[in-house]
Amino acid sequence: MKFNTQLIHGGISEDPATGAVSMPIYRASTFRQKELGAHPKWEYSRTGNPTRQALEQLIAELEGGVAGFAFASGSAAIHAAFTLFSAGDHIVVGKDVYGGTFRLINKVLKRFGLEFTTVDTSDLAAVAAAIQENTRAIYFETPTNPLLQITDIKAIAKIAKEHQLLTIVDNTFASPYNQQPLKLGADIVLHSATKYLGGHSDLVAGLAVVNSQDLADQFAFLQNSIGSQLGPDDSWLLQRGIKTLAARMRVHLENTAAIVDFLTKTPEVAKAYYPGLTDFPGHEIAARQMKHYGAMISFELQPGLSAKQFVDQLQLIGLAESLGGIESLIEVPAVMTHGSIPREIRSKTESRMS
Repeated sequence: MKFNTQLIHGGISEDPATGAVSMPIYRASTFRQKELGAHPKWEYSRTGNPTRQALEQLIAELEGGVAGFAFASGSAAIHAAFTLFSAGDHIVVGKDVYGGTFRLINKVLKRFGLEFTTVDTSDLAAVAAAIQENTRAIYFETPTNPLLQITDIKAIAKIAKEHQLLTIVDNTFASPYNQQPLKLGADIVLHSATKYLGGHSDLVAGLAVVNSQDLADQFAFLQNSIGSQLGPDDSWLLQRGIKTLAARMRVHLENTAAIVDFLTKTPEVAKAYYPGLTDFPGHEIAARQMKHYGAMISFELQPGLSAKQFVDQLQLIGLAESLGGIESLIEVPAVMTHGSIPREIRSKTESRMS
């Protein structure tokens, strides 16, 4: 099936028991077992739930993976990926990442003995130089949050394979509509499904897709053991949201083109960040690995202009911490989503894109 058709008919798109074209919400916490020791398919909803399974199979197909896993949030999915590793393991991480990822790494995971080196993952030489004897993975976003930095997924995956490392890509800003990292060589792809996949600002969820049965077995164990799986009601909402992804993305991309054109012609805007701009660093790589350039835009106002005054005057575009919904939203990362990142670290990231 073509991708847009998969959105509607992929995974388990109807109830196998009744033929209902909308997969039912199975709210059961547990399932009656007909025989002791028979190991039925359904035992307990933390371990597996029919509604969640329909969603997980769908995202696996959309990303071209072996198996998918649904979590209670994007942060929970990221945490599960890092939980694959043990104390003393080292992970190379992209410098420009979501503030919640930065917080998880520096305030939680380091306490448990994981080691991290942050690099500009668009600089392949820097990535290779950061690899140590105890390195186990390379983790990055592309496009990044919030500067939309582009990393060559295929090139990073090649480096990773040469050193027997995992390649982990946060695909939230692109969505599988625009980019499919597993097909470019990545091992694990992650999503804050709250965003484009859910698409209606009415749920919080995370998704992970893996490219091998070994990783699938590990993720299934972690999901069950940690207990951060997505509930059946939100699983149903998320699957419903995914069905309209293509229709929504077409409008997102149309609106984005108009706004980028406006920003680049407005004197009060000092700089616009968007992979679709031909002079944007990484534009050529984005053109190779993305079907479309995405619907996220970052920009800077001219020095002396007030970001607060700017956002206070907006009417249709709301000030809020999220993205990918049917509403148009704006945020100021330094005091919102990336407030947990120290100013000096944010400044270094910003200077690389100047």
